[in-house]
Amino acid sequence: MKKTLSKILIITGLFILISCGESEENNLPDNKVTEQATGTDKTSHEDWVVTRTLPYPDQASEILLDAIIKGGQPNVDAASNFNLLNDQAWIELIEKTDEQRAVEVKQLAEKLNITVEEKTVAGVTVRYVNPPTVDPRFKDCLFIHTHGGAYILNGGYAGVREALHIAHYVKIPVVSIDYRMPPKHPFPAALDDVLAVYKELVKQHDPKTIAIGGTSAGSGLAMASIHKFKAEELQLPGALYLGTPWTDLNKIGDSYFLNEGIDQVLVSYEGLIEGSAHLYAGKYDMKNPLISPIYGDCSGFPPTYLVSGTRDLFLSITVLAHRKLRIAGVIADLNVYEGLSHGQWALFDSPENIQVHTELGQFLDKYLK
Repeated sequence: MKKTLSKILIITGLFILISCGESEENNLPDNKVTEQATGTDKTSHEDWVVTRTLPYPDQASEILLDAIIKGGQPNVDAASNFNLLNDQAWIELIEKTDEQRAVEVKQLAEKLNITVEEKTVAGVTVRYVNPPTVDPRFKDCLFIHTHGGAYILNGGYAGVREALHIAHYVKIPVVSIDYRMPPKHPFPAALDDVLAVYKELVKQHDPKTIAIGGTSAGSGLAMASIHKFKAEELQLPGALYLGTPWTDLNKIGDSYFLNEGIDQVLVSYEGLIEGSAHLYAGKYDMKNPLISPIYGDCSGFPPTYLVSGTRDLFLSITVLAHRKLRIAGVIADLNVYEGLSHGQWALFDSPENIQVHTELGQFLDKYLK
């Protein structure tokens, strides 16, 4: 193994202390973590304080492990203190980020020889993402993609990165919805856009040949969309994909505390994630099932494929979504990968990425008509 820096992470509530020094050995260093869970009723019980050693996940693939080592220990203070004071500051951050990501995504599309064609469906901008060869299993099928990005990021071309992965690995035609987002367009704009596109697409495609889904906010939106389709008495898609779904915009679940400062992607609920949640919900209660879909009735949902990782800040809400679906009698396949932070399987050509999408393809083959 590589010689790396030895790092000690101490978490108590929201505070982090990192001390670094050179490792004396060539094996991977451990990260020592102390956690304090917060309770809602401090008069009835005491909070738990847990101290343990957290090694690097040596059962993860070499590509993932290398990314984790290079990424280093997350800085909880920096993440949780992130704060933008007004809508204009958010807009500037969003535009700069999306512009940079769009360049990377266009390069990836060229590398994969995948065509991306912008169209308008029901007044909504979408991008048709077509692989050079469609798997015969999916020649009459369609994947409706709702991109992630905390409901604020990945507008425009930047939003099709995951759609490219799905088209490349699963070899299924994809329609990626460029839904409206805050701060200009809070809830229910995104949901309205997905509904409008879906209503139009089912005029051309049997709903049972359609899958819908995405990662993070994209999968939260996809799950909320199923609630909306049910309310509209529409025939539901044949399958649902929930990649580390943001099923609850509130800070609920063990992993928000256990994986704070361990998830290299999200790091902490406080900061960007909490701010984005409030931007998206706007004047509405964040426990509204069309905002936090875990609070809705999941009976009748299509077969659902879920993915998370052991270091994912959203692990608990993914597990809770799986339980909610299973209790409702829904076919639900939960896949949790060792060492993965939030959506970290998206490392291109990593074994985790290949496995996630290969098994997604197998799942779609089983349940799409």
